[in-house]
Amino acid sequence: MSTEPSSDPIVVKTVDNGPYQIKGPIRLVDHENNSYELGPGRTTLLCRCGMSAKKPFCDGSHARNGFSATERSK
Repeated sequence: MSTEPSSDPIVVKTVDNGPYQIKGPIRLVDHENNSYELGPGRTTLLCRCGMSAKKPFCDGSHARNGFSATERSK
């Protein structure tokens, strides 16, 4: 039997025509092996359009450039 405290699940949400919204705690590692710690209850936005100057984080470029995410999960 585990004695570790239960924690809230990590939530990843797609914002319509926008970024991925992630609520921590998580450790994010990008393609250059940079590590970012997102503490409990902290929400961050990850770029989904590929145009952000702050990748992997969203900087709002999707709104300025008319990004449209038409694919849907089934």
